[in-house]
Amino acid sequence: MLYRPPAEQLELPLAFLPTSGEPTRIPRAKRIFANRGLKLSQIDWVGFDMDYTLAIYRQEEMDRVSVQATVQKLVERGYPKELIDLEYPLDFPIRGLLIDKKHGHILKMDRFKHVQKGYHGMRRLDREELRALYQSKRVRPNTARYHWVDTLYALSEAAIYAKIIDFFESLGHPLDYAALFTDIRDAIDEAHRDGSILDQVEADLPRFVERDPHLAATLHKLRSAGKRLFLLTNSRWPFTQKMMTYLLDEAMPEYPSFRHYFDVIVVAAAKPAFFQEFRPLLVRTPEGELRPATLPLERGAAYEGGNLHDLERALGTSGDRILYVGDHIYGDILRSKRESAWRTGMIIQEMEVEVNATEACKVEMDQVHDLHARREELEDQLRFYQQRFKDVVRRIEDSMTPPAELPMLEAERLRVKRTVERIRGQMRLIDHQVEELEGKIDACFHPYWGSLMKEADDRSSFGDQVEEYACLYTSRVSNFCAYSPLQHFRGGRDRMPHEH
Repeated sequence: MLYRPPAEQLELPLAFLPTSGEPTRIPRAKRIFANRGLKLSQIDWVGFDMDYTLAIYRQEEMDRVSVQATVQKLVERGYPKELIDLEYPLDFPIRGLLIDKKHGHILKMDRFKHVQKGYHGMRRLDREELRALYQSKRVRPNTARYHWVDTLYALSEAAIYAKIIDFFESLGHPLDYAALFTDIRDAIDEAHRDGSILDQVEADLPRFVERDPHLAATLHKLRSAGKRLFLLTNSRWPFTQKMMTYLLDEAMPEYPSFRHYFDVIVVAAAKPAFFQEFRPLLVRTPEGELRPATLPLERGAAYEGGNLHDLERALGTSGDRILYVGDHIYGDILRSKRESAWRTGMIIQEMEVEVNATEACKVEMDQVHDLHARREELEDQLRFYQQRFKDVVRRIEDSMTPPAELPMLEAERLRVKRTVERIRGQMRLIDHQVEELEGKIDACFHPYWGSLMKEADDRSSFGDQVEEYACLYTSRVSNFCAYSPLQHFRGGRDRMPHEH
């Protein structure tokens, strides 16, 4: 193995943390869900992203400071000062939305890339508006016309975009929706680069970041089973050092500093380019200088940049012996899965709300299921009586039918016609009931967009990406603490429609 642990490394495996002897069932909101089977016993290295993975941000606080900094930049670029005093809808956006920069619409799609919900500003688009724009032509989300809201960082962009569209259109001002969005993106990028946002976060970490009391124990438990851990983050070293110190230092006496939890630390990784390019791996000296790194890597050192192939060579393993845990569907999960055989775990902070909402509206979901089953029965009946109606009409119109039978056939025709109308009425009633129930279910998840992972009766576009690229997903890293570090996570059986 090319990785060389220093002499002062703690002996492994460490003793397990004491646990109560009472068997407990893990609350569903704290569980780890498997799309594909994964045996932790076959994992040698576990890697972690930092932001929104090890570090769980308080989203409302982050959105608030992001909006303030971004709007200030817009005003400095010539936008009206009145924007500063607007109330921005921080609860409006969710991940997985698509911004149509041509029309100024914000959209939610299902897994087939069909647009199911949409807003223009804060006005909900009706079905006819959506149908006119998005059903005659295929939506191509990866073209320049569209922009994915795929990270928690990006939620504030959508809130600003919707509110400013409302502001200008309420005044009757014409808008170039694409130019407005570009200005917002440029402003928020500048606010991140110049420290307008991160400086505030660094100055008051408890306000912006939740210090998970079980994080240290989780990392300790993995190490106790002989796992090696690495940190792979896009954040720069000064911010990483301060954040990780806040999260882990003094959490456990066995680990004097956060560096002792990790065998390899790589910052400024520039994911997703890390998985695709061949940037050199550098090491930061105690004096703060950057020099080319040499193998073996030293535990406790801070490395910068690098690439997938050099890291695998340094770790002494590759492919499915590595589990990487991150939050970004594109930068962390999709690219690591496409460019390597790494196993993937996705941290979805929203999962606790998602799971709790699912349990809260289970009655309504069961009712929808029963109504769909009843509608299928009615469809079968409708086909039968429609065919019966055609047969009766055919006999009435047949010149060979005895005249004495015509009154009876006419009575049968009217009876069957009334039955068909009754069945159609019941189907319309069911459709109305389902629509009402689905509205209640959506509101249980999110007032504007409904479920993060689902759309109508199917997966949302976001949920589909999670299902396709994340081997495991859960709400936070510390959920691993409730499981054995040798756990076999089993994916559910994926049944096709004909198997139900």
